[in-house]
Amino acid sequence: MTTAAKGRSRPKIATSLCSFALCLSALGGCAAPDTSDNPPTPETWSVTAWGDHYEIFPEAKPLAVGVITVAHTHVTRLRDFAALAEGTVEVVLRRDSGEEIFSADAPSRPGVFNVEIEPRTAGEVEILFRISEPGGVNGPQGSEEIRGGRLRVGEAQQPGRLLVAPAPKGASDGGEPLTFLKEEQWRSSFSTDWVRSGALARSVSGLAKVQPPAGGDVVITAPLDGIVVAASGKTPWPFVGQSMDRGAPLFQVVPHVAVDRSLASLEAELASLTAELATARGRLGRLQELLDLQATSRREVEDARLLVETLEARRGAARRDLEAAQSSRRGGIAGGITLKAPLAGTMAAVDISPGATVSAGQALARQVRTDLVWLAVSLSPQAARQLESDGLAGVVLSDGEGQPLRRLDGVRMVALAPELSASTATVTALLELPAEAPLRLASTWDVQVLLATQRQGVVIPSSALVDDGGVPVVYLQLAGETFVRQVVEPLDRQGDLLLVAGLTPGQRLVQQGGEAIRRSSLMSSGVGHGHQH
Repeated sequence: MTTAAKGRSRPKIATSLCSFALCLSALGGCAAPDTSDNPPTPETWSVTAWGDHYEIFPEAKPLAVGVITVAHTHVTRLRDFAALAEGTVEVVLRRDSGEEIFSADAPSRPGVFNVEIEPRTAGEVEILFRISEPGGVNGPQGSEEIRGGRLRVGEAQQPGRLLVAPAPKGASDGGEPLTFLKEEQWRSSFSTDWVRSGALARSVSGLAKVQPPAGGDVVITAPLDGIVVAASGKTPWPFVGQSMDRGAPLFQVVPHVAVDRSLASLEAELASLTAELATARGRLGRLQELLDLQATSRREVEDARLLVETLEARRGAARRDLEAAQSSRRGGIAGGITLKAPLAGTMAAVDISPGATVSAGQALARQVRTDLVWLAVSLSPQAARQLESDGLAGVVLSDGEGQPLRRLDGVRMVALAPELSASTATVTALLELPAEAPLRLASTWDVQVLLATQRQGVVIPSSALVDDGGVPVVYLQLAGETFVRQVVEPLDRQGDLLLVAGLTPGQRLVQQGGEAIRRSSLMSSGVGHGHQH
């Protein structure tokens, strides 16, 4: 039979049990069922339980039949470790015969749901928590159920007590528990997660410079002396950072002859050559007639034909010069040579302005390929041998300022240099990877080249490590507001990940917020605390 607080009935919510872990707060302790004739005076109890999406931390007085007990239930969203600001929290007392469900439909303040529990039957119960958040991680009106151990519901003269609450593993140091309130956690950058076994790839380190792949850096030069103009009236002048397709028009170089002479002189030269060509063609025709009559020599005819061909070439050149000069004065591009993008890439430099006079071979612009980049990594000879024998698994790049950039896919080793650098005594390894926004060409990075072999152990984020007076420590969560300091030994670091000794899977690690716990403990100097509900 399912009943609700104060006689209200509620339907049973069918959900799958989530993965969970439980622990007692500093106000209680793990306990076994009491079989003595004179049990100890019951104390306020609390448990901490983690599901997939929420952390539950209730605090309450012992439960007794017919007595209303308020469970001050703290609910933290694990996706952002913020207080749950809206939703419903249910406390479920489950027996073989059914469930008693008690709920709070809104928090008294963000993250704190005061659930009134009024048990109707004494005896042992399993305690569960159900959290529903409108539009939450499980969709609209999604619900998660989290198990919370076992309790004994007592009578008014002899209230119940907490019986079983499996706790996460504690610290091996056995240090003094520290207090960090939920309100402080919700206000700060704070997060926790389970300590898990893992592995880090073995690595070698070096300094890397980003460069285009082979053939991916092209200089565009002037093919002849002339003046540089826009490729067309509709084509914008190229600029640094502009993406260009292969074959896209860049510039037009108008030969110098088109502007070194006046239009009148060019027109006169074309007219003169046209007249000379007409005369030469007429003479060639007459000589051919005479040759048929055997009245002239074949040599004379060949000389006349050569003169016609020469005059045709000169007239063609004069016509092109005139057209180029006319177009230049109108701002057009006819008669010039169009320079096109040699590859698909980005303009890295534009060294010329419209209308500038250039010489043949002069650099006008530079274009680079940007879909792939190469890392030229300087490695010690021993590291180069290790990379060659173990194989490449990825890279971790760091510039010392932002978050390390980890790349495990799409990385290819192009080559290892066959000789040592004379200046640095290092071996250059060329690695190819898809371009990323932070990888600016010519930039330098500290790089860890990840090898195909691994090192097993406990892997944690580097944000969990706290420097406590020169001692590397982390903080473990024993309960909702109870923490303990744990000394660790960093064994290896790869960007934002650490391989450490001193932790055991099953512990609850503070991944962010360790520094805040340390400051809070120094300020409080061990003074106790309490909630105002």
